Amino acid sequence: MKKVVITGVGAVTSLGYNVDDFWNGLITGKCGMKRYTRIPTEGHDTTVAAQVDDGFEKVAAQYWKKRQLNATTTATRMGLASACEAVEDSGLDISSYDVSRVGVVYGIIDNSFEDYEVEKKLNITLKKMTNELPALVSIKYGFKGPAFNLSTACASSAYALAIGKQFIESGLCDMVVTGGVSNTVTNLVISGFNQLLAMSVNPDPNTAARPFTKNRDGFIMGEGGGSVVIESEESAKARGARIYCELAGSSMYSEAFNLTAPQTDGIGMANTIRMALENAGIAPDLVDYINAHGTSTSLNDLYETMAIKDVFGKKAYDIPVSSIKAAIGHTLGASGALKHRSTM
Repeated sequence: MKKVVITGVGAVTSLGYNVDDFWNGLITGKCGMKRYTRIPTEGHDTTVAAQVDDGFEKVAAQYWKKRQLNATTTATRMGLASACEAVEDSGLDISSYDVSRVGVVYGIIDNSFEDYEVEKKLNITLKKMTNELPALVSIKYGFKGPAFNLSTACASSAYALAIGKQFIESGLCDMVVTGGVSNTVTNLVISGFNQLLAMSVNPDPNTAARPFTKNRDGFIMGEGGGSVVIESEESAKARGARIYCELAGSSMYSEAFNLTAPQTDGIGMANTIRMALENAGIAPDLVDYINAHGTSTSLNDLYETMAIKDVFGKKAYDIPVSSIKAAIGHTLGASGALKHRSTM
C-alpha cells in the first residue's frame, strides 16, 4: 500500500489568516474568541464566537479575481484562501505534474448562504452550490482528478482527509488537495445550537470554551478554512517536495446511535480510535499526544475521556490531551483539517 504524506498546509482562523499566525497563536495561548459583530447579539443566548474578521479577504484577493470572489460566500472564500496557501506551500510545479491525477475533496456542511449573504443579492445561484469550493480550486490549477465535497457534520473535513488518503493508496490519485470550511456567525447557526443547549452562554470570551473542565457549559462557534496537500511518498520524493509528516492512519465509523449525542460510554469513539491505530499499524503505546474533539459539552468530554482510557489503559494517564477548540472554537466542517494541521 502506498504511503501518504503531507506536503502543503494552509489555514484561515480567528487566530490568523495563514498557517504561521494560526500556529503561533496556538502555542502562545492566544484566544481567538470575542463578542461577535457580524450579526446582532440581541435575541441570542450566546454572544461570543471565534469570528474570522474581514481582514482575511485581502488574502483571498491575492489569489482570486474579484469577479470570482463575488460569486462566493464567506465560507467558500475562507476555503479558497487556505487552499491556495496549501498549494503554494507544497511547491508544486503544475507545468511538470500530471494534473489528471490530482483530486480536490472538501468537507463542507453548508456554505452558509443565509442572512447577510442573501442580502448582497450577487450571483445567488453560484453561491448556493456547496461544491463551489472544490470546483473553483480544480479550475484554477487545472486539477482533473475527482473534485467534490462531502458533508458528515463535524467530521466532514476528517472524512475528506480519509477519503483523499484512500484515493492515493488505491492509485486513483497521486495527490489530493483536501480540507474543510466553516462560517458559523450567522443567525441560523447561533440560534440553532442554542436551541440544542450545546453552546456556552458565558459572555467572557477568555473563559467561555473550556474543554474537559469541571464547570464547562458548552462550546463556542468558530470559523475558518483549513487545507492540506497530501500525496504519495513516491510522488513527493520524485519532485523533491518538503514532507511535513506521514498521514499514517484513518478510520470512518458510524455509531448508528443519535443525531446529536455520542454513543453511551464512548463506545463508538473507542472503536474509531482502535480502527485508526490498526490502519496506521501503530501500537497504542507509541501515541504521545491526543488533540481531542473536546467540545466542552458534558457528554462529549465525559465519553471521550472514557474512550481514551478504554483504548490506552494506564498509558492514558501519561498522554497529554487537549483540544484547540479552547482557542478557535468549534469550527464544525473545518475541525478535522484544522486539528490535523495543529498537531503536525
